[in-house]
Amino acid sequence: MLEMIHSPSDVKRLNTAQTRQLCDELRTFLVQHVAESGGHLASNLGVVELTVAIHRVFDTSRDRLVFDVGHQCYVHKILTGRRERFDTLRQFGGISGFPKPYESIHDAFVAGHASNSVSVALGMARARTMQHQDYDVLALIGDGALGGGLSFEGLNNAGASGEPMIVILNDNGMSIAPNVGAVSSHLSRLRTRPGYYAFKKRYRQLLGGGAVGEKLYHVSHDVKTALKKTLLPGSSMFESMGFTYMGPVDGHDVEALTQSLEWAREQRCPVLLHVRTVKGKGYLPAEREPAAYHGVSPFDPATGKLLRPSTVDFSHVFGEELTKLAGEDTRVCAITAAMQEGTGLTAFSQEYPQRLFDVGIAEGHAVSMAGGMAKQGLIPVFAVYSSFLQRGYDMLIQDVALDDLHVVLAVDRAGLVGADGETHHGCFDALYLSQIPHMTVLCPGSFAELRYMLRRAVLELRGPVAVRYPRGSEGVYRGCCGSETFTQLRQGSDCTILTYGILVNQALAAAELLHREGIEARVVKLNAIAPLHDDEVLAALRHETRLLVLEDCVGSGCVGQRLTAILARQGCAPEKLILKNLGDTIPCHGSVAQLYARYGLDAQSVAATLKEACHEQ
Repeated sequence: MLEMIHSPSDVKRLNTAQTRQLCDELRTFLVQHVAESGGHLASNLGVVELTVAIHRVFDTSRDRLVFDVGHQCYVHKILTGRRERFDTLRQFGGISGFPKPYESIHDAFVAGHASNSVSVALGMARARTMQHQDYDVLALIGDGALGGGLSFEGLNNAGASGEPMIVILNDNGMSIAPNVGAVSSHLSRLRTRPGYYAFKKRYRQLLGGGAVGEKLYHVSHDVKTALKKTLLPGSSMFESMGFTYMGPVDGHDVEALTQSLEWAREQRCPVLLHVRTVKGKGYLPAEREPAAYHGVSPFDPATGKLLRPSTVDFSHVFGEELTKLAGEDTRVCAITAAMQEGTGLTAFSQEYPQRLFDVGIAEGHAVSMAGGMAKQGLIPVFAVYSSFLQRGYDMLIQDVALDDLHVVLAVDRAGLVGADGETHHGCFDALYLSQIPHMTVLCPGSFAELRYMLRRAVLELRGPVAVRYPRGSEGVYRGCCGSETFTQLRQGSDCTILTYGILVNQALAAAELLHREGIEARVVKLNAIAPLHDDEVLAALRHETRLLVLEDCVGSGCVGQRLTAILARQGCAPEKLILKNLGDTIPCHGSVAQLYARYGLDAQSVAATLKEACHEQ
């Protein structure tokens, strides 16, 4: 059946039995292909029927389907003409694991972070109305993303707007980990009282679609509201915002979903359709451990076991060291935004469960809460992915820096992250963290340095401190810098490579390649990129002739530019200055090694550039 589907129009022609068969085949296809490429499995298995139903009712080449986060878009991609390219999923030059408008007209909007879908969809609905056009707008948001503050800003405005649009709430009780907070509890109550929706549907059908029936329906609104409060008092949260609430609907009954979507479209007002799904549905290992199969590396589809043995990475070392520090000082506590396992805090949660705070997908709130904790004498450590921390930028300034509070940021996934691509690369934190007053930014390049710098950040330094480290394991560099701002790792008189963090491995490898060519390159490692003190910069770089600054961040405002300004002010600028970074682009998806080569950050490219510079007259 799946081989007959070349576009959504083919899905619309299927009968009920064929549609169910298609859903079964889609699950088999997902497991087989994600087992080879890695990717987001459990979330996609959970939305098979929902995605099929959407494509039975709507035309996503014209109607706008806005995904929230977007990691659950695999079925959508398969049904919209990308099945034959699915073996390239998340690979360099292949299709992305997230919605990308450059891939297909069916991808309405770039999506990679949570909680923005309602706001984006409302913008599209308003554009439709102002331009007198006719198409439907849908936002597909998970219950985990619903806990983010931006989603409530969007719901509040969308409900009051009266704009016809449909918010589909995919409720599986999970984000990556099980959901926390009052919103999760509210949805739990809704799931256990389905009587109201069934009554409401029968009531409307009984009155029929004529003018008299419609008038009677509206006249009896007060009666309906009283019954709603009796049978399902919790539903008032969405209805009070101005939405027509529908649900909960069985998210694995494709016929019920199709009928519900058709009815939601007919309302011509803001509708919230509550769909109950099971994350990992249809693949037993993913159903049993949905968090473990949220994002997976290649695995054996028959057993679910990973094909590549797990290795110790920076996240694990961070969690291990923070647990030790918490044992030494009872003021130390940890904060996570629905990423306990991903940031290495599992051991901490087991050892000190009362000192770990999971705020859900709410990074801005996490930063502000950390500020309050620090103000009252605790030492909060917020473990967060670099690209997710961007959502807390305002709070870092207003609620932490202005009062010079001792909040520690453990910035995971700094630099290039690989297959998740544009929305997840940590290529901005080196810039925006360095701009924040009072902020110290430490950059370990090895496990030993991470342990040492984290200890300094938590127990010795004052004010806001960020420790930024990459995804994955360490390289050949296993040293520890000490507390100096700069560390010289290799001597050389022909040129100098200056870098920080994990790129120290590429710098050392480039110096070795140059050595074989008879060129001696000095390698200097920056251990902290903020603050940069003029005297220390001048002492380290005063007499350079050829200087290459190597960074895995965007170019505007990078460390190389800041160092250049310091040297220029003192009249010590090198004769030949080369800034190697990501320029003005956000890298695509691919392996980190492939991306290093693409942007000239690998050892071979660095060595070739400096060889050419040294041979210039």
